[in-house]
Amino acid sequence: MGRIAPLLLALALPPSAAVAQTGEERPRARDLGIEVGIFAPGEWNAITDVPGVRVGQTTVQEGDRVNTGITAILPHDGDLYRSRVPAAIHVGNGFGKLLGVTQVRELGELETPILLTCTLCVWKAADALVEWALARPGMGTVRSLNAVVGETNDGGLNDIRARPITPAHVVRALESADTGPVDEGAVGAGRGTRAFGFKGGIGTSSRVLPESLGGHTVGVLVQSNFGGILTIDGAPVGRELGRYSFQSAVEAAAGGADEAPLDREARDDAAARWLEQDDTGQGSIMMVIATDAPLSDRNLERIASRAIMGLARTGSFAGNGSGDYVIAFSTAESVRRAPGESAAAPGEVGNDAMSALFQAVVESTEEAIYNSLLRAESVTGMGRTADALPIDETVAILRRYGVIN
Repeated sequence: MGRIAPLLLALALPPSAAVAQTGEERPRARDLGIEVGIFAPGEWNAITDVPGVRVGQTTVQEGDRVNTGITAILPHDGDLYRSRVPAAIHVGNGFGKLLGVTQVRELGELETPILLTCTLCVWKAADALVEWALARPGMGTVRSLNAVVGETNDGGLNDIRARPITPAHVVRALESADTGPVDEGAVGAGRGTRAFGFKGGIGTSSRVLPESLGGHTVGVLVQSNFGGILTIDGAPVGRELGRYSFQSAVEAAAGGADEAPLDREARDDAAARWLEQDDTGQGSIMMVIATDAPLSDRNLERIASRAIMGLARTGSFAGNGSGDYVIAFSTAESVRRAPGESAAAPGEVGNDAMSALFQAVVESTEEAIYNSLLRAESVTGMGRTADALPIDETVAILRRYGVIN
């Protein structure tokens, strides 16, 4: 179905539940000539290049106060509870509300799809996911389920205290999930997010290893909502654009001023917190990695930890208030697990063959973050506007620093 099914849903639903198709005219990184790393992307340059992986999204936008959504990642199209995939979670900075983390770490497997949403909607999304999963065929005797739901805080553009996510939004994301191109930018769980002081959102990218290195595919999807000093393939874009963390303190020091201009006494005011996210690198990012390489949960944790390197290359320093999480899973049929299965799967990729996969994760994560910014359009909500990254100015900077021709 690709992009067609979400469009049909958007036509059939009220604005508060529509699956938006924003960002169509905005480029991805490779459209601008930005080629991160050395490995080639897959057909869609998306997490859905990993065979079997599907993504579904519901964008929730209502009036001038609600900007949020759901992004669902399904590892395969079978019964995930009875055909579990090995998985691991890496915590770069634990300032967040990732649900289901302890069981994934203990057992090393996923038994539900992964949902991404806004911070105060985590529990509502999880409840809807559990209801949906328990109603699936063959689930009538199941008495325990580990829902995995991640989040970032979109409270600057979204009335987060209203907790606007409903079960219908979650079900729509799950049941519209498909292979093929993935909508990026201000869609799904990325509708109300912001990164590096600009509009952030959903981004994705993939890499296919040469056959001599295993021929495996790695895909990454991100929900970007964090701060730092935006760097694109080495070019200091954030600094050149005059929008970066600690800017007020740096400029005050350079000008000989005693105090940075940010009013610390007003930090409990919503507007001041909005400014402080830019200035001190607050916010969060969820990173989801899929691969068809047959990996153990131990080596998936090793892969997950490398995503932090890709994050750092974009200019993040994982600020104090930034929750930086990575979820990684393998879709290979040879390593899937039935409930209660006692034997480990044979044929897993060994340690000595992991390095190329590490590189693929770093590259895919970095490019996915760029795509989340480049594809996102400006969004207004709660009396504020998150500006889209300016394309023309960014292109000029990238040319000046030799990133593109």
